Amino acid sequence: MPSGLIALLDDVATIAKLAAASLDDVAGAAGKATAKATGVVIDDTAVTPRYLIGFAPERELPIIGKIAWGSIHNKLLFLLPGAMLLTAFAPYLVTPLLMLGGAYLAFEATEKITEKLLHDHQHEDALIDAIDDPAELEKLQVAGAVRTDLILSAEIMAIALASLENMSLWMTGFALSAVAVAITAGVYGVVALIVKFDDIGLHLAQGKGPLAAFGNGLVHVVPSLLTLLSGVGTAAMLWVGGGILLHGLEELHLFDELPHAIHDLAERIGAGAGAFAGVVKWLVNAIGGAVTGFAIGIVFVGVVRQFTANPGKLVVD
Repeated sequence: MPSGLIALLDDVATIAKLAAASLDDVAGAAGKATAKATGVVIDDTAVTPRYLIGFAPERELPIIGKIAWGSIHNKLLFLLPGAMLLTAFAPYLVTPLLMLGGAYLAFEATEKITEKLLHDHQHEDALIDAIDDPAELEKLQVAGAVRTDLILSAEIMAIALASLENMSLWMTGFALSAVAVAITAGVYGVVALIVKFDDIGLHLAQGKGPLAAFGNGLVHVVPSLLTLLSGVGTAAMLWVGGGILLHGLEELHLFDELPHAIHDLAERIGAGAGAFAGVVKWLVNAIGGAVTGFAIGIVFVGVVRQFTANPGKLVVD
């Protein structure tokens, strides 16, 4: 009996070691997948604060909480099962789906740029301003933020899935779950901090000395910070969307001369940059992705605007 107990404990210890190793693998894979999705995470962080404009300060954190909860629902209840089905039955669809998401990101960024240049976003602003009921406006803005998050979360999960190669199905599921929770907590934690910068500044400004001066500076810098974040988000959508499209073309061997040309250009320019070679290569690849994203995006924007301006064209005579 004692020997049997010892053998059992030995087996339990072995299983525990295997489980610990597996969890370590999951954590490592999740970290790698999260890093690869950084561009979309930046965009997600930059986009969300615009949904909080016009609300009372005491409603900002509850609204962020609602959006974060919607984001977790998007990732764990819808996107994770879809990713697992793809892994099990149709892994060859991951790259085409990534490219569809990349095209959408490029389209959305290009649409924002054209709206800014053409000054034709007032209609949407007027619709929002026309809502008198704060509760109804909050419901509308949360729903819009969660819809936007669904697209960005789908891209994050797809990028993460593409980076989780040679893992079992259950380890892939755990890693994707870890990515979903970590990214959601990180994104909306940062968003909460950003939107509360002005309140933190006001609180500090009531004091004396250097803290008061810092608080005043923080209050004045927040509007510029939000504007900067909006621009960073648009740029991130362009270079991430374009980069995904370029990577997909290379993977599928379709017009892969373009991604190869951008990579070669980055290598040539980076070779002469000395200690900054890595940064320069990344920058050239990012610019190449952004240009590609804008070129694809402008085509989609043109098509969408053509049909929305002339809805009768959608009807076949």
